[in-house]
Amino acid sequence: MLSLVASPTVAEPASRDVPPTIAIIIDDMGHNLYEGERLANLDQPLTLAFLPYRRHTDTLARLAHSREKEIMLHAPMANTRNFGLGPGGLTPDMDEQSLTTTLRRALRSIPYVQGVNNHMGSLLTQQLRPMDWVMKELDRYPVYFVDSRTIATTVAGEVAAAYRIPTLSRDVFLDHEQTEEYVDRQFKELIRRAKENGSAVGIGHPHPVTVDYLEKHLPLLDEQGIAIATVSGLWAIRNNNQRMFAEGEKQTIRPAYAKKD
Repeated sequence: MLSLVASPTVAEPASRDVPPTIAIIIDDMGHNLYEGERLANLDQPLTLAFLPYRRHTDTLARLAHSREKEIMLHAPMANTRNFGLGPGGLTPDMDEQSLTTTLRRALRSIPYVQGVNNHMGSLLTQQLRPMDWVMKELDRYPVYFVDSRTIATTVAGEVAAAYRIPTLSRDVFLDHEQTEEYVDRQFKELIRRAKENGSAVGIGHPHPVTVDYLEKHLPLLDEQGIAIATVSGLWAIRNNNQRMFAEGEKQTIRPAYAKKD
């Protein structure tokens, strides 16, 4: 098993002439067609994280890609509260072959996928062995990993970094409470962190209040001196605009309409 002695993918500081930059990931894509279409049609470069095998995942991912959004797999992982994971879920009772096969099929089911983050995962992301299996599989493909940090003791980001997978972590959840006041407070916290650190990553969900807020406030970022980028764009800013992967370095993800086991 991989040791976590060091993290070899430490981000470089952003150039001084780059404005404070945020990336916004919208999780749980694939259930809600109407809000999903609204998000896909926003002008700004959002990153949309799709649950595998959901009713509208394929349709919305293709629409979002055509609207220049970035596409992720929102990989369901076991949580401490026994909430159901649905198809494509990764659980601690899986052996390596079962886990990696489930992850591989889920990855191949998302059109235009460029990255992965965890859906829930407060249980699984604490466990080194399954996270090692996850990252060993992801390392085969040209994808990045975002640790959603659903629990403070997660090791997911550290294991991804140890595999030299391009890695970021969530800074702010935007909509734990579905009120405009709460989303506004969290959005302002995201901007504060970006100003303080150069960049920050926020995660929201396709709730009507969140989509309403983003429709209203994202067009105002320019006048605040704040930029918005996809996750891969933010990673490039943090890493002196280097490419994530060399030509031919990784296996191509072959799309497949995989079914639940």
